[in-house]
Amino acid sequence: MKIAISGKGGVGKTTLAGCLARYLADQGQTVLAIDADPDSNLPSAVGVPPERLGEVQPLAAMKELVAERTGAQPGTMGGMFKLNPKVDDIPDRFCLEHNGVKLLTLGTVPKGGGGCLCPESTLLRVLMRHLMVRRGETVIVDMEAGLEHLARGSTESMDAFVVVVEPGQRAIQTAHQIRRLASDLGVRRVMVVGNKIRDPQDQEVIAKGVAPMPVLGHLRLRDSIREADREGVSPYDLDPSLRDEVAGIYEALRRAAD
Repeated sequence: MKIAISGKGGVGKTTLAGCLARYLADQGQTVLAIDADPDSNLPSAVGVPPERLGEVQPLAAMKELVAERTGAQPGTMGGMFKLNPKVDDIPDRFCLEHNGVKLLTLGTVPKGGGGCLCPESTLLRVLMRHLMVRRGETVIVDMEAGLEHLARGSTESMDAFVVVVEPGQRAIQTAHQIRRLASDLGVRRVMVVGNKIRDPQDQEVIAKGVAPMPVLGHLRLRDSIREADREGVSPYDLDPSLRDEVAGIYEALRRAAD
C-alpha cells in the first residue's frame, strides 16, 4: 500500500505514521517510511535511538547530490536544470533502517513554496513520484499540512490519504483544507483517524465535523506517548494497547482501499 498521513501540527500524525510503519514491518511487510514534515520527527516515532539520529540526513540539504542529479546548484531558481533527474537508487543509498523499517527524510526547500521551480524541489517531487508509482514496497509518508512534496504524478498510485484529527474545530478545519488540496492533486480517497480521544463525545465531535470523510478508527489520549518522548523511544514499544489500536486502523484502511 501507498499511504500518506497528514494533519494539523501537534495532532499526532507522526506518532500514527511511525507506529503504523512498525506494525506493518512486524507483519513481514517491506516498509519504506518517508519523513516529508519539516519538523522531521518520524525517526524518533519509529524508535531510532537518540545516538543514531545524527545519521538521518535530509535529501534537500545534500547539495552535492542535488547538483549531481539536476545539473544545477541548490538555491538557484529559474535557471536550467534537469526536470527528470535520476532518483531510482536514492531510497536504498540514503535510507536508515531500524526495526525493519527503511527511513528516508526529504527535508525542506529553503526558497519558494508549492510548485517552486528549483533543483531541490524538482528532485524531491520526482523522487516522490518514483516512490509512489514504481517502488514495490509499502510506503508511508508523514506529510506536512501543505502537501509540499506531492504533485499529480506522485498520487496516481496512492491507496489512501489519512488525515489525523483531534477533537477540536481547528484540527477539523485543517482536515477539510487538506481534503481540498488532496482533491486538487487527484486524490479521491481521503480518510480520518481520530486521536487524543478521551470519551465517546470526542469521537462524535470528530465524526460529525469531518463528514463526509470516513473515520477509520481512534487512538486514545494516553500518557505513554509523553513517556516515550521523554525516554527517546517509540510509543509502539511501550504500549500494547496502542499497537492494538493501530492494528485495527490498518485493517479498516485495508478494507476501505480494496
